[in-house]
Amino acid sequence: MAIKIRKQIYIDPEQDEYLKQASERLGLSEAEIIRQALSAQSQRLFLRRRRTSAWERERQFMRDLLEQGPVPGQRSWKREDLYER
Repeated sequence: MAIKIRKQIYIDPEQDEYLKQASERLGLSEAEIIRQALSAQSQRLFLRRRRTSAWERERQFMRDLLEQGPVPGQRSWKREDLYER
């Protein structure tokens, strides 16, 4: 069994009712439901940060293209090049 750290939290009455119902329905302790919810939320936050960093890289790529300005004759990249990124 992994080491656990005791925490005391305050929740709304509606959340308490939901927690009790979920515990009964799922056959899990209320503490386990809270732990799973925290794990799921932390994963969503991590994924959001990863998506943000990917978007920032793409924005920088677009800025770099814009800084090239109009290219006489033809542009230096093709539309298909964008899909390969």
